[in-house]
Amino acid sequence: MLLNLATVSETEGSATAGTTADFSWEGILQSVIEWIATYGVKLLIGLVVLFILFAVVNSIAKSVRKVMMKKGVEKTIYTVTYSFIRKGLKLLLFLIFLGYIGVETAAIGSIIASVGVAIGLAVQGSLANFAGGLIIFTMRPFKIGDYIEAQSHSGTVEDIHLFYTYLTTPDNKLVLIPNGALSNDCIVNYSAKPVRRLDLTFAISYSEDFTRAEKVLRDICDGMEKILKQPEPFIKISSHGESSINIIVKVWVNTGDYWEVNHAMLEEVKKRFDEENIEIPFNQLDVHVISHTEEKK
Repeated sequence: MLLNLATVSETEGSATAGTTADFSWEGILQSVIEWIATYGVKLLIGLVVLFILFAVVNSIAKSVRKVMMKKGVEKTIYTVTYSFIRKGLKLLLFLIFLGYIGVETAAIGSIIASVGVAIGLAVQGSLANFAGGLIIFTMRPFKIGDYIEAQSHSGTVEDIHLFYTYLTTPDNKLVLIPNGALSNDCIVNYSAKPVRRLDLTFAISYSEDFTRAEKVLRDICDGMEKILKQPEPFIKISSHGESSINIIVKVWVNTGDYWEVNHAMLEEVKKRFDEENIEIPFNQLDVHVISHTEEKK
């Protein structure tokens, strides 16, 4: 009798476990099917539309950049505009996508705002750089391609970001200058004007005829094509040095020809002064050696 009851109990337990297992797998499968039929399809449609809209945004941004380039807009402006359109619109579309699939965007916005306040307190320097970047974009003291000097560095502006300005030095080093410091410091823009004045000083001996030296210097200036004829070169004695008469030469050149003319003038003046036997003084040191002979007693 007891054996029969145990057998019946085991049979009923096995049947109950099998039924529970069958019910659980069926429930999971049913839930998956329902999710795919509702949210899955919605998510898939949303992703497809999002990728299509991303491609449209890229196309719009490129079209705007192309139009601005054809109209001769500065590279700084159309580069920043292109980046703002491409990234800003994509961020907006992504937030719309989150709302479409049922994510509470208001809560996300509150979280982002709270995190932004906390981060802002921790990175005040970065916020200063951000504000400096906005000032540079607004005031435009320089543009991409200009040769500037600031923060003890000089070079060609390669790119302007919201936080840093990228300079390439003449020896091809990349320098990142924080926009906060850059916007609050003196900036020398060597490319802002189409022409620049080149000032050079040449020394001759007191025994030389300075009028002849001035004539040679003027001939050199007149013979160089890249020296502008107007304004006329200025050549006069600038000072009486300790061992020389100093003659200053001021000529105007196109900004892009500045360094080429500078080196060409130095080479040509040395060559012509040698040909004309015009002495270029240099510091000399006379050393006298005195020998003392001490007789030993």
